Amino acid sequence: MKAMVLREIGSIDDSPLKLEDMPIPEPGPQQVRIKIRCCAICRTDLHVIEGDLPEYKLPMVPGHQIIGTIDKIGRGCGHVRKGQRVGVAWLRSTCGKCEYCLSGKENLCESAMFTGYHKEGGFAEYALVRYDFAYPIPKKIDDVTAAPMLCSGLIGYRALERANVFSGCRLLLIGFGSSAHLVMQLAKNRFCEVFVVTRSEGHQELAREMGAVWVGSSCDELPDLMDSVIIFAPVGELYRDALNHLKRGGTVISAGIHMSPVPQFDYQDHMFYERDIRTVTCNTRDDGKKLIKEAAKTGLTPQVTTYPLEETNQALQDLKHDRINGTGVIVIRE
Repeated sequence: MKAMVLREIGSIDDSPLKLEDMPIPEPGPQQVRIKIRCCAICRTDLHVIEGDLPEYKLPMVPGHQIIGTIDKIGRGCGHVRKGQRVGVAWLRSTCGKCEYCLSGKENLCESAMFTGYHKEGGFAEYALVRYDFAYPIPKKIDDVTAAPMLCSGLIGYRALERANVFSGCRLLLIGFGSSAHLVMQLAKNRFCEVFVVTRSEGHQELAREMGAVWVGSSCDELPDLMDSVIIFAPVGELYRDALNHLKRGGTVISAGIHMSPVPQFDYQDHMFYERDIRTVTCNTRDDGKKLIKEAAKTGLTPQVTTYPLEETNQALQDLKHDRINGTGVIVIRE
């Protein structure tokens, strides 16, 4: 099979992913093999490739927002069938036995494994996954629409669920990339007033087109205090900006897997009055099922730019330098 392989950590600007031929993998017990149709990209891919996350396994095939069809089934798999269209997200397995797994918090499992990091991911023609971590995809959601939901959408969904939003609240999104432009749609479905801060003029224009109440390039320009803030940009300094513009009792939540150093806060100015500081750690399978159901019901639609497999480096370079409005998706040709 064809795959984009990472053999050495490095800047995406140096095109470290190489197109190679690899053996088509065979599913083991409780695994299914997926013939991949497409795989969306996100900043987690950049964090893996550029070494922001601890190096785990090389060589590696990154990519973790996979859509495809099951073409082979290993022993001991239930509730799946050959030819079924499914998705694979960042979280690919957990132990199922620890206190977190048994209490609905499998995203915190200390034995969790991740797609495109611990095991080969979706920048390839085939991939393996444990059968019970494959999400059935409804017919009414097409491939390139579904792919961004499997990380960008899921992280945004979980962030929104943890952000204590309510009908009529003022919600600030800092950064307006792949995840944030999906969150805006989810938040509007919950009747939130959405404000957006982003440096990119293209992202500002997209936010206006999607119905943001206010759009600007700096938190200092905000016209009012916010009830909730979701930080998508991996910049620790933004916490202070967010807290400076948060109402008493409000919530600030970081939606990233990686963040640059966070500055020191002043307790009285930034944290007192029951301001809530929270983070998001990937997602549970229940999150995935709920998001896919909501997407099918409400018509959640990412703005997508597609690239062929051999242009994966270019796609990730465009992502890094804010040249994509919405989400980039790698499409695997037949």
